[in-house]
Amino acid sequence: MRIYQHWLTQAKKIPSPNFDDRPSADDISLLVIHCISLPPGEFDNTCIDQLFCNQLNPDDHPYFKDIHQLTVSSHLVIKRTGEIVQYVAFDKRAWHAGQSSYQGRERCNDFSIGIELEGTETVPYTDTQYLELAAVVKTLLNTYLSLSTERVTGHSDIAPGRKTDPGEAFDWEKFYCMLGK
Repeated sequence: MRIYQHWLTQAKKIPSPNFDDRPSADDISLLVIHCISLPPGEFDNTCIDQLFCNQLNPDDHPYFKDIHQLTVSSHLVIKRTGEIVQYVAFDKRAWHAGQSSYQGRERCNDFSIGIELEGTETVPYTDTQYLELAAVVKTLLNTYLSLSTERVTGHSDIAPGRKTDPGEAFDWEKFYCMLGK
């Protein structure tokens, strides 16, 4: 994998308007693993793209009535098939973490890259997702030198009590073995 001008060259590019400049473009020092499915528990559709691009129709599903107005994004989504979609350049601040704190530092969006896995907290992720996630993380570690395997965390760890993803279904041991840690 390669990164060119802060975009993963192997990813499908769907630019989101939901980003802004980081306080310091060089401060990329945390990776946050999330999960998402829209509607909840449903996979392999375009609803995540629509949410991250402010195009989610509230009439398409009852759940969307409460979330269609959100302005959120993530840098990447890794679908269950292994397809990677990038919404925000890595040097920009995606709006993925919300109110958050990592090792006493607030506002994790300022210094993190958000990676969503298509899934839920309780449904096992696919082997293909783990392979692609490991490849993406290795590429990010080689590109952004402030990142390290010790600075990869779950959304639940930076927003405890508010978020639970990537959840009990995410196999951290398997993931770290794939990274060679």
